[in-house]
Amino acid sequence: MSTYRYQYGGKTFKLVESDEYVVVRTKSGRLMEDAALSSNCRKILSSLKSVLRLPAAGVEVLATQVKDKSSRALRNKSLAGLIKEADTRFAGKVLIEPKSKRPILYTENFFVKFNDDAKIQACKKIMKGLDLSITKEIEYLRNGFFISAKEGTGKKVFSLAEALIKSPLVDLAHPELVQERDYRQFFPQQWHLDKINFNGQSINQHANVVKAWQQSEGEGITIAVIDDGCDMDHDEFKSSGKIVDPRDVTQKSNDPSPRLGDRHGTACSGVACADGRFGASGVAPKSKLMPIRLVSGLGSQDEADAFVWAAEHGADVISCSWGPVDGPWWQPDHPDHDRSVALPDSTRLAIDWAINNGRNGKGCVVTWAAGNGNELVENDGYASYEKVIAVAACNDKGKRSVYSDFGEPIWCSFPSSDPDDQITPGIWTTDNSGHAGYNSGDINQGDTEGNYANSFGGTSSVCPGAAGVAALVLARNPDLRWDEVKEILKNSCDKIDTANGKYDPNGHSRWYGYGRLNAQKAVNQSLPPQDKYKATHTAVQDVAIKDFKISTFAVSVGDSKPLKDIKVSVD
Repeated sequence: MSTYRYQYGGKTFKLVESDEYVVVRTKSGRLMEDAALSSNCRKILSSLKSVLRLPAAGVEVLATQVKDKSSRALRNKSLAGLIKEADTRFAGKVLIEPKSKRPILYTENFFVKFNDDAKIQACKKIMKGLDLSITKEIEYLRNGFFISAKEGTGKKVFSLAEALIKSPLVDLAHPELVQERDYRQFFPQQWHLDKINFNGQSINQHANVVKAWQQSEGEGITIAVIDDGCDMDHDEFKSSGKIVDPRDVTQKSNDPSPRLGDRHGTACSGVACADGRFGASGVAPKSKLMPIRLVSGLGSQDEADAFVWAAEHGADVISCSWGPVDGPWWQPDHPDHDRSVALPDSTRLAIDWAINNGRNGKGCVVTWAAGNGNELVENDGYASYEKVIAVAACNDKGKRSVYSDFGEPIWCSFPSSDPDDQITPGIWTTDNSGHAGYNSGDINQGDTEGNYANSFGGTSSVCPGAAGVAALVLARNPDLRWDEVKEILKNSCDKIDTANGKYDPNGHSRWYGYGRLNAQKAVNQSLPPQDKYKATHTAVQDVAIKDFKISTFAVSVGDSKPLKDIKVSVD
């Protein structure tokens, strides 16, 4: 048995060896099905099933297809054959969580944070004594390092991490543990933005976005969407200056374009800030987009690097529609529902860095998809982190989407799909151009070219929707701190489903947070008190009557509340 722990939450997690899983990493970086393999290896693979793939690292977890006592023998036989392959860099046994049986992979890398006042030579001496070498210095932390053990160290990484943490000079240390990342997706037009008629029915369960555009469209604000890439050549993102500082933190390049199978990020980006010039508008159509491609496993150092890139390059809002694997919402007894996944210290400190240092110290606003398992969000260390905004999903009838996670950390909700109780197919948004996305050009989806999708949803969609509302707020008042934006979103929510929402005396519901976001209210609340009633439009009409001049003076103001008094100066 192996154990690990992160400082945030302080819980110790146990891992045990699986009798049925093997992990393989190739020298070529290819997955097994694409590698040059011998006929004997092909036979071995025919008896195994792929259960987890990390293409960026050339890593794959395979499982025996038997569940009885013969599973271990088949695993060992398979390992013996895989190790002999010329393209095999590593093949070994796999650690799993005891309850859920989910595989957790160790990489022989570590995150370590020494005391701020520790001398660099003393730090290096400790690492050298454990035969560890520095892979890179972590720029967002003083005396923070990403370090590595020698290849072949194996499960000793856990004892090495414990040896590090026992040093009085070390604040934090844990092995880089990687697991499956789940995108918060759940598979007319734009009913989430305003009232529409759909197939003869009135849909009026939107986030009041269109009215908010009268005062703000997100001008001057940058939304970073950390996801599986973005089709930057899509018509809705091609306007001059729309895309800023794109990055692929997995491949270490500045091209986050989708690879084969990547489509989620394009849809999320569209919900946040698509231009709306051709077929789909984002919540903040004039905001800039910073697409950051992250396809490394959950818990990787790349994950942490994504937040630092976003903050360092000027992101105001960061949208994350991903997290640990959810249990199937339709299977309440599935073991994944009780699985607790902690937020690694490496990622937590990167989020903190973005919040403390982004926007010249005012802090990036971070929105997070609550999850699609119809389960407690408290089990998700990412979405439940107190400094992010956890967003739940509600449907086109103003009720909770059946899959949406729930709990005390839920901050707000936003319109999305609902496979059990909906009128519309879901959310209309951008899709990878051509035939590489959700929509393959089906005329029944209203888009014969396949550049838009009409059934995007899940909490994947609500997270960039909330990010768009935050962008509208910041465009109206860029002086707001991150926590002030979070409070404004709270105070701008509409209480929905009051009969079943079980709002507490503080106005909070485990299902909806403080309610469904109302973008117009949020924008109105973003102004400083002294600016709320400044005239936003004036019109003077002069009418000559003999020797007198009578003027009519019309004023519209940036607040929906009625005015009791108004002072007008006439020259």
